[in-house]
Amino acid sequence: MGWWVADLYHSNPAMLISWVIWVIGSITLHELAHGIAAIRCGDRTPIETGHMTWNPLVHMGQTSLIIFAVVGIAWGMMPVNPSRFRGKYDDAIVSLAGPAMNIALAIIAIVAGALWIRFAGGVSQPMHGNLIEFFYVGAGLNIVLAAFNLLPIPPLDGSHILANFSWRYREFLLKPESQVIALVAIVFIFIGGGGDLIFGFGFSTADQAIAALVGVLGG
Repeated sequence: MGWWVADLYHSNPAMLISWVIWVIGSITLHELAHGIAAIRCGDRTPIETGHMTWNPLVHMGQTSLIIFAVVGIAWGMMPVNPSRFRGKYDDAIVSLAGPAMNIALAIIAIVAGALWIRFAGGVSQPMHGNLIEFFYVGAGLNIVLAAFNLLPIPPLDGSHILANFSWRYREFLLKPESQVIALVAIVFIFIGGGGDLIFGFGFSTADQAIAALVGVLGG
């Protein structure tokens, strides 16, 4: 097995282009959604730190982009200050905004993919197949991002959401051992098979959703 970029470039260039566009674009929009929600909840930290920008380098950082170039995965960050939030459940709202953006992007990709399959049959190859691949990747990836970020494991969004509603979980996160448990859980996800389950769920759901919508459209 070689470098993932080289492997995909030779085997499936459309997948490579789709993956790069969707990973960078989806993470950027995910973080911007957090920022917009935080600002609406009274926290101007995203503005003050210069994170309300379309520049993916700001959201992902050099380390994340380097890891993405090496292994094909990445992450982002949006600085917020919960002490500035006005409402009791604003932390949950801000945390949920990111996965909600991913779900919205997945829905857009599913609808666009189904419409393309149903009504663009006359478009010649490889354009027709490449765009199907593009929408499929966008739908699957964003379902994966939403599902992964909703896991109640720090520092993922799901941990902030659960902590906002459960004082017991909030107290647990303050204990030193919580960080060790979180690290073990993240390692399991990436090397213990959990990641395969999440990716399998995301992309199979995308495939089924696009196929179902094509059927509804009369394809």
